[in-house]
Amino acid sequence: MINLIPNEEKKKMTKEFYFKLVSVVFIMTGSFFLIFSILLLPSYFMSSVNKKLINQKLGLQKNEILPVSYQNTLDSVRDLKSKINSVENSEKNKFVFSTQVMNEIILKKPAGIKIIGISYDNIEGSGKKVDVSGIAQSREALLFFGKVMQNDTMFSNVNLPISNFVKGSNISFNMDLTPS
Repeated sequence: MINLIPNEEKKKMTKEFYFKLVSVVFIMTGSFFLIFSILLLPSYFMSSVNKKLINQKLGLQKNEILPVSYQNTLDSVRDLKSKINSVENSEKNKFVFSTQVMNEIILKKPAGIKIIGISYDNIEGSGKKVDVSGIAQSREALLFFGKVMQNDTMFSNVNLPISNFVKGSNISFNMDLTPS
């Protein structure tokens, strides 16, 4: 069968076909969203009415006068809640500070140092103190670590005893740091 339609007419027909296809897709999508929204409206209205009813009931219950025994229980719960919050807040502040100190020490640690333990003390007379213990591969690595900690602004005092430098390699050390 021979196709006698000119090329210009073919191009025009394909454009019209795609235009019709896009139009049908948009109409179908619009129809879908319209039907979907119509089907969703009853559920929306029911939930909003339920929400209003619940809020009204809650308002009525809040305005009711509680018996003395319930009021005493409620006061005890509030008191306990405030005490728990104060304990949690004090513990959070201590933990955050010690985490900051530990991260600072670990991030500044050179390659030849292995940290075994970090202890944090808050002594009333002498203040805050951090003890770092570990093993250094050499005296030079330990000395470099001590200088890095002294140059750090987070610590006001670094105590690295000379007795730590007795051995030449695999040196067990203890360093005392005072946070600023």
